[in-house]
Amino acid sequence: MRENIKRFIERYIYAIITIFLGIIIALTVSFYKQRKKCITTSENQYNLSFYQLIDYVQDLENYLAKSTVSGSPENEAETLMHVWREANLAEVYLSELPIASKELANTAKFLNQVSEYSYSLGTKSINKESLSQEELNKLEELYNYSINLKNILSQLSEDMNQGKISWRELTKNINLDFAQQVNNISVSSFSNIDSNFGEYAGLIYDGAYSEHIEKAEKKGLVGEDITEERAKQLVLEFIGQERIANIEENGLVENGDIQVYNFLISIVDGEKSNPANISISKKGGHIVLMNYNRIVSEEKITQEEANEVGKKFLDSRNILNMKPTYYLKEGGVATINYAYVQDDVIIYPDLIKLKIALDNGEILGMETEGYLNNHTERLIEEPKISMEEAKKNLNKNLQITSSGMAIIPTEWRTEKQCYEFKGKVNDTDFLVYVNTQTGKEEDILVIVDTPNGILTQ
Repeated sequence: MRENIKRFIERYIYAIITIFLGIIIALTVSFYKQRKKCITTSENQYNLSFYQLIDYVQDLENYLAKSTVSGSPENEAETLMHVWREANLAEVYLSELPIASKELANTAKFLNQVSEYSYSLGTKSINKESLSQEELNKLEELYNYSINLKNILSQLSEDMNQGKISWRELTKNINLDFAQQVNNISVSSFSNIDSNFGEYAGLIYDGAYSEHIEKAEKKGLVGEDITEERAKQLVLEFIGQERIANIEENGLVENGDIQVYNFLISIVDGEKSNPANISISKKGGHIVLMNYNRIVSEEKITQEEANEVGKKFLDSRNILNMKPTYYLKEGGVATINYAYVQDDVIIYPDLIKLKIALDNGEILGMETEGYLNNHTERLIEEPKISMEEAKKNLNKNLQITSSGMAIIPTEWRTEKQCYEFKGKVNDTDFLVYVNTQTGKEEDILVIVDTPNGILTQ
């Protein structure tokens, strides 16, 4: 009897211990998962703040560059208010990073100084006062610092993507020297940055004024409505029926800026076929979008030859008087923006983008939305301000290399006729647009000449 009671007590104690251990293990696992979730959430927040910081610093650099070349108080005021805003936002996201160091303190101080200085100069410009040479020199100095800051942030971003730096280690060792946390990146890197970091890889180009492509009235979208069957026939004619292994109809898309019939096709490429998509407008049967990707193993034609290939292709489609403007080259493919030219005036709203393979000049892609939205013959007004008078209103530090006339879009979906001046301040190239009727400086673009193309910001 006693033996039975003893065994019962032992089993009872064993059961209690087992349950207790189970509870401890469950709590430990739950705590670990919760902690891991918190760490992941924190790291995601740090990543978001860090990449927002990079974006705002890049915008800051761009607006500071424009501020050094602006020639009118109105444009100066607008640009400097952008500088003030971007610097403020960059400082906010910088403060959310889990790093306490004198390097970041100096960076915060720099952003704060940029913000305050640009605001004071912006207020001056609002009151129609031109900036002095000393103030322009100071803006140029701040611009150069912003380039350094952008480069080091880009390098840090690359190191993070490669796993060399982690937010977890930074937060665990927050009191250690910042340089020790980033694998021997120099302590003085925020003030003395290596000028050979290379170009910012995050630059994405879509061409000058290419964001201004939507319009309520589709001036270039001419012709009668067509059926899906007719659209399919146009696809076969455009690609070449012998090159199409298969064609799939995806119906009419009615909720876009332009109503289109969509098709998914397979294009024969030797012994295999590659997918491509193409959109044909319901009204008029125009190609709105075509995109086809294939491997381009070598470049046999130059950029100048690709420009001419694209122009001849557009001519063959009866899209005449198109001029190549800016381009980007990646993976053996040149993406070129073509703008319409009327009476030697570049009409930037009428844009067409072509993707051209640099091995054989094949057209791999086409976007015509800007052209279809905007294309029409313009009334070119007789300038009230001569080009020489317009030059007098430009920033005196701008060394003009070329000039002409252009029509540019505005954010209000209107257009303005301007003189287009291309020039240089120190080693930075700019496009400055001055209204031919009022002499007002309407816009400034920064030209970025990279190994992969000529871009604008």
